[in-house]
Amino acid sequence: MTPLQAIGWREPVDPDWTTLAAAHPQARPARVVAQHRTGYVVAEGPEASHPAESPPQWQRPPSYRKGNSAAEARAAVGDWVLIEGEGARSAIVALLPRHGAIKRAAAGEHYKQQVIAANVDIVFVVCGLDADFNPRRIERYLLLVQGSGATPVVLLTKADRCVDADAALAQLGEVVATGVAVLALNAKDHAVVAALAPWLQPGSTAVLVGSSGAGKSTLTNTLLGVEKMKTGDVRASDDRGRHTTTHRALIALPSGACLIDTPGMRELKPTGEETVVDSFADIEALAGQCRFRDCRHAREPGCAVRAAIEAGTLDPQRYANYLKLRDEVAGAASQLATRRAQQAAETPGGRPGRRG
Repeated sequence: MTPLQAIGWREPVDPDWTTLAAAHPQARPARVVAQHRTGYVVAEGPEASHPAESPPQWQRPPSYRKGNSAAEARAAVGDWVLIEGEGARSAIVALLPRHGAIKRAAAGEHYKQQVIAANVDIVFVVCGLDADFNPRRIERYLLLVQGSGATPVVLLTKADRCVDADAALAQLGEVVATGVAVLALNAKDHAVVAALAPWLQPGSTAVLVGSSGAGKSTLTNTLLGVEKMKTGDVRASDDRGRHTTTHRALIALPSGACLIDTPGMRELKPTGEETVVDSFADIEALAGQCRFRDCRHAREPGCAVRAAIEAGTLDPQRYANYLKLRDEVAGAASQLATRRAQQAAETPGGRPGRRG
């Protein structure tokens, strides 16, 4: 593998790559491995990382005004960029096309998207088998992942401390039925290297997402074989952890794969680009069996959804979460449509810009 291939480089297929390369003939590709308030760290190989300045337009506060780039149009950890200059004097001159990204809607009154990680193949949704265990939160994570093109895998950590891991796995039966792999493991046990090997092949990129204290950094250290990432204890009262990981970072693993560790996320708002049907196919299938096509699953006769809940074959909490996420996605989609209409009105010729 070349140094670039060792950090996930693939031959570009997007036609925009040719245009960008021609516009910057002196530039070379690099991957964003860390992002800080003051700038980026990029890598040109597993052992060749250095700071890089961001383009001037990325340094302005995000705005709807013409000329300011939206947050999701800037480089994020995992992105491939073109850089010019050497070492610490390098500067990013272009963002290369992504083949997928994990995103969420950022907190705040105005609609904004936040890229959690770019160009990822696998998303490990990490949840502890302690007070952190929350099937509804796992469903929310999976909803954010399903539109990215990445493969989700649920990792239930702290299996060594759990009295009945099988009971927890049973609560995720509907998730397993959708084809998502679910593994219970001890993040400190070196056996996880072999357990996760099918998803950490050379050249692939995975990202760890989950709440603080779930064991993401511990898992990263185990996969690395060294104590590189800082870890911390969780509170005994509620098993919540502190933010020991303060920024997203991409790390090359001995297996030849790349792993992105992320800080714990307290809020997981959908972007409006998700399709709830894909994450709740079981409920949608039941709805198709209702007597009336416009059944609201309340008191209508012949409602298959209510019948499944009463029969105990559909978890009422899962159904409630489905309704909640459906409404959130619909609201976010409306905000996104309004934003795109504003961008189109500000773009010459009335065509939407490339800001997402």
